[in-house]
Amino acid sequence: MMKIDVLTLFPEMFDGVFGHSILKKAAENEAVEYNIVNFRDYADNKHKTVDDYPYGGGAGMVLKPQPIFDAVDDLRAHGEKAPRVILLCPQGERYTQRKAEELAELDHLIFVCGHYEGYDERIREHVVSDEISIGDFVLTGGELGAMVVIDSVVRLLPGVLGNEESHMKDSFSTGFLEHPHYTRPAEFRGIKVPDVLMSGNHRLIEEWRAKESLRRTYLRRPDLLEEADLTKDQKKWLEEIKKEGK
Repeated sequence: MMKIDVLTLFPEMFDGVFGHSILKKAAENEAVEYNIVNFRDYADNKHKTVDDYPYGGGAGMVLKPQPIFDAVDDLRAHGEKAPRVILLCPQGERYTQRKAEELAELDHLIFVCGHYEGYDERIREHVVSDEISIGDFVLTGGELGAMVVIDSVVRLLPGVLGNEESHMKDSFSTGFLEHPHYTRPAEFRGIKVPDVLMSGNHRLIEEWRAKESLRRTYLRRPDLLEEADLTKDQKKWLEEIKKEGK
């Protein structure tokens, strides 16, 4: 079972996320254990303050190192294996599906959600193993970023999704965007489902899906194709797709 600890000043923010849908079922099925910790409880002063003014001046407040250091030390002491400590930060590496797959292989994750202007640099240098950004924008805190990362990791754990193959064909898991999906009715407002999907020919269906995945990637995220190792068929399809667009 994976253990996930979250250090935050706002534990109640996670109640709705962890208490519903797939994340709730994952905990009920003992695929994951969540532990939400208010790191203000680790502050060593009578007012329980966790931030202070930055040395050198400047706007905003900075999270002090002591509460984070002590909270992580405590969580490490209660874990069986060394955890990865993840800081949610706009300066971190851009989060990807590949990173989600990497984290899903681990036993213990600790997420640090900051607020205010930033973190004391000693937290980055001596506590954190990974800094992650979910995009090139700034949020008011790390909680929403942590929720995004945790959701993307937990759904990859064995037994969490009903169909074990579901995540294997997700967008980015294959290196391409996922192909289009259709369901009943076969015709809606004059718009028909592609005939091949109702043909019963599984080889042709898989070929159609692979080609449409390539098409969608080319049209929407051509950057993903720059380093892709395309098969002979994929190269042929890509040339056909490019000609169709002329």
